[in-house]
Amino acid sequence: MKSYYLTDSGRVRSHNEDSVTIVKNSSDEFLMIVADGMGGHRAGEVASSMAVTQIGSRFSALSSIGTKLDAVSWLNENINEINHSIIKYAEEHTDSVGMGTTVVMALLTAEFLMFANIGDSSGYVLKGEKLHKVTKDHTLVNLLVDSGELTPEEAVNHPKKNVVLRALGSADKQELDIFDVDMNVNAVLLCSDGLSNMLTKDQIEKVLLEDIGEEAKLIKLIKKCNARGGTDNISIAYLIKESGGEE
Repeated sequence: MKSYYLTDSGRVRSHNEDSVTIVKNSSDEFLMIVADGMGGHRAGEVASSMAVTQIGSRFSALSSIGTKLDAVSWLNENINEINHSIIKYAEEHTDSVGMGTTVVMALLTAEFLMFANIGDSSGYVLKGEKLHKVTKDHTLVNLLVDSGELTPEEAVNHPKKNVVLRALGSADKQELDIFDVDMNVNAVLLCSDGLSNMLTKDQIEKVLLEDIGEEAKLIKLIKKCNARGGTDNISIAYLIKESGGEE
C-alpha cells in the first residue's frame, strides 16, 4: 500500500480552506480524508481542520476498526461529535457564523473498502484502466438532475452549481452517505471540488494512467486545475492498492 496527498490554494483564493490527510492504525488499516471548508474570516479552514484532525487522530489511536458494522457506527458517531464541535465553535466565535465543511472519507481494511461523504467532495476508485465515481454530491444542481429538471450537460455550467445542501456545521443532525465498495480495485482517489469542478473524470483518469511517479500525477492534476484558472482550493488523497485486481 502506498499513499500520497497534496493540497494547493489554487490561483484565486488568498488562503486554503481545505484539509486533507491519510492515517493508519496499528492494524495497518487506512483512513483517507478530504474536507473542504466554508465560512468567512478563515472559519472554513478551522472547520475542515477540526474534521480532519479529530477523526484522523481518533482513527490512528484505534487498534482496529472492527467489522463493517462497527466501522459504520464509528464513522457516524465521530462525524456527529465533530459536527457538534463545529456548531459549538461557531456559537462561541461570532465571526465564524456560517462555518462548515464537506467531508469525504475512504476506509480500507484487509476485509473491506468503505466510502463516506457529506457535501460535494468526491471519492473515486481506479479499477483496471477506468476511473469510477463512488460518492454522490449533495448539491442543489445534483438534486435538480435527479428530479429531471436539469440535464447533466446543463448542470455543468449552472450558476448555482456550488450550492451545497449538506455540510458539517449546517444542522444539528448530519448523516453520512456510506458506500460499501468492491475491494477489487487498483487505487482510491478522494478530492475536493477544486479538482472535480475543473477536470472531467476522463481527464483525471488520463493523468492517473500516465507512466509517471504517483506523486507526480497529483502535482500534474493540480497544475492542470491551475492552468484552467485555479478558481478554488484543490486537495487530493491517493492510495495505491498494489494487490488490486483488473476488471
